[in-house]
Amino acid sequence: MSYVKAVIGLVGLGMLAGWTAAPTVAQEVRRSVQAAPDRAEGEGPFTRLVIRGGMLIEGTGSPPIGPVDIVIEGNRIREIKPFNPVVAAADPSVRPEAGDFEVDASGMYILPGFINAHAHISNPGQFDFGEAAPAEYAYKLWLAHGVTTIREVGSGNGREWTLNEKARSASNAITAPRIIAHDGFRGVKSAEEARRWVRQLAKDGGDGIKFFGAPPDVMTAAIDEANKRGLRTAMHHAQLAVARWNVLDSARAGLSSMEHWYGLPEALFDDRQIQNYPPDYNYANEQHRFGEAGRLWAQAAKPYSEKWNAVIDELIALDFTLDPTMTIYEATRDVMAARTTEWLADYTWPALQRFFQPSRIAHGSFWYYWTTADEIAWRQNFRLWMIFLNEYKNRGGRVTLGDDAGYIYKLYGFGYIREFELLQEAGFHPLEVVRAATYHGAQLIGREADLGSVEVGKLADLVIVGENPLANFKVLYGTGAVKLSDKTGAAERVGGVRWTIKDGIVFDAKALLKDVENMVEVQRATEAAGGS
Repeated sequence: MSYVKAVIGLVGLGMLAGWTAAPTVAQEVRRSVQAAPDRAEGEGPFTRLVIRGGMLIEGTGSPPIGPVDIVIEGNRIREIKPFNPVVAAADPSVRPEAGDFEVDASGMYILPGFINAHAHISNPGQFDFGEAAPAEYAYKLWLAHGVTTIREVGSGNGREWTLNEKARSASNAITAPRIIAHDGFRGVKSAEEARRWVRQLAKDGGDGIKFFGAPPDVMTAAIDEANKRGLRTAMHHAQLAVARWNVLDSARAGLSSMEHWYGLPEALFDDRQIQNYPPDYNYANEQHRFGEAGRLWAQAAKPYSEKWNAVIDELIALDFTLDPTMTIYEATRDVMAARTTEWLADYTWPALQRFFQPSRIAHGSFWYYWTTADEIAWRQNFRLWMIFLNEYKNRGGRVTLGDDAGYIYKLYGFGYIREFELLQEAGFHPLEVVRAATYHGAQLIGREADLGSVEVGKLADLVIVGENPLANFKVLYGTGAVKLSDKTGAAERVGGVRWTIKDGIVFDAKALLKDVENMVEVQRATEAAGGS
């Protein structure tokens, strides 16, 4: 593979990553991500595709039902037919007629295609750690884990590149999830310039905007113009701007969703207005940034206090979405566990593995000297954060599911499934977790008429897995779950997504995962031989 080197300004790189630092030669050179090759995987779409005999988890919160047969014509669901196996055995005519392609889902579970609400299409080789993972790598890992739609927040590979990949995915010319493209809002200095910028994005075909922070008049103008143009908006409330614009300011201005959790504790302050930064704090020192962030929730109003309740109620009234991406911060609770996660060995692209290591120049590689005290603070941080998320959901607020993978020991797909487990840890019922990953994600991107649940008339985006994910979300990992077999007495791997169906096209999820493993192996061998 060959990669085009691109030189970008420090400001653009800093806004992309949400941080700033002194310029270095390593920072100024980035390798662009190789676009996906033409699609060579997947079968369909078909005139008539029939999925037979699965248990259906339809996505809106309804309990499982089955067995069912699902008929898909082209890329649309045309029939969902529950049947009684005893009756069907005596009278096969109660089941749908044969299709020109069939999937036997007997004993399996069928779910809506997953929506990753916070995705970045590969890490674009920041700081020249080597040949960047191609887009194909990220796409196949997502599809192998049932992700059929991603909200690309930031368009880190450039607007034109991202919109081109969006169009190719929409026409199924590439093996990739559907792409909802949010461009990063960078370098805009005035309200009028903000409006022009938003109008141009809408004209170019963008779906939304990712903010990091800007003066209040600029933010207000940009969000207002986006809403007029039908664009969605997301924001990482970077600490450099949060003192004068927190989550409440965003929600009141009409922002669609907050990313991560920055800006939310600040909206909950009741005895201060600014985080308790130590005197020697330096935001450009990422251990300072992440270390003190782990002590932030403890400074917010206590759970169920008057201020805490008021903020929840107002955000819900404003139809505001929380997209927490807990998975990307999880390593702060136990960095040794993060470094040794079992799938890293086989599926981590070499440059990405180097990017994860402690580094003074790489965003999210802040392990200069991570301490027991840091981890304890972050565990307490998570506890308070999870209480808020669960209560927000309990009162009717929308919470979605995203991974922000490509940083901090998190891989595409694998990190997404880990977010299922973390939401369950926060108190979500497994069906509430699935709804966050599907129907609520579709609402966030404004596509609930077509996506997010398994219903007649909707697009045929489905996930089929051989084990019950409601009993154990680990079966959604590509590597499956370890289970002791009482028949053999040996520990076995069970689960892993079997088929991912996107837009009526059937992908062998296990084959996609094997493709990624082979890509990584080839790249490692190439580098060992002195190539790139």
